[in-house]
Amino acid sequence: MTTFANQQLVLTAIGEDRSGIVSELTKLVSECNCNIIDSRIAILGNEFTFIMLLSGDMAAISRVEHTLPTKGMELGLLTMMKRTASHQQNEFSAGYTLEYNGLDAPGTLSKVTRFFAEQNISISSLKSDTYEENDALHMRCEIEVNIPIEVDADAFKIQFEHLSNSLNLDYIFRRIR
Repeated sequence: MTTFANQQLVLTAIGEDRSGIVSELTKLVSECNCNIIDSRIAILGNEFTFIMLLSGDMAAISRVEHTLPTKGMELGLLTMMKRTASHQQNEFSAGYTLEYNGLDAPGTLSKVTRFFAEQNISISSLKSDTYEENDALHMRCEIEVNIPIEVDADAFKIQFEHLSNSLNLDYIFRRIR
């Protein structure tokens, strides 16, 4: 076990998008002797969002917790942190990526995610957006899921076919693991 495996911290930063923010935040993490073991960046509207999973020994994690609020204020960022532990993945029979698109309609993403919840299927990644095409607003979404062993994947796909038809969605399932 390495010294980076001792403690974990989820760090989120949100603020106006501009160059140099990632550099400043990753520099702070490095100077505190933490390791970035996972991260995501997204631009939503004019706002920059950065989520990192850090690991380090107790002293390193504490340094980040104490220095980030000041650095966040200097950079005009809203920051949030939470200690966590390594993710314990449940057994699953397969992992899939679902990509769907259609005319933008309120509630579509809610209905799709509720369908997964009702099937006891965990969403591990989700990205959605809208775009204009032929003078109409369309939506597209990419969701990564893990199908538990107890869920019949073929029956699940048939049930999703019914849902997608009722929502007028085009979709593709791809097995990824």
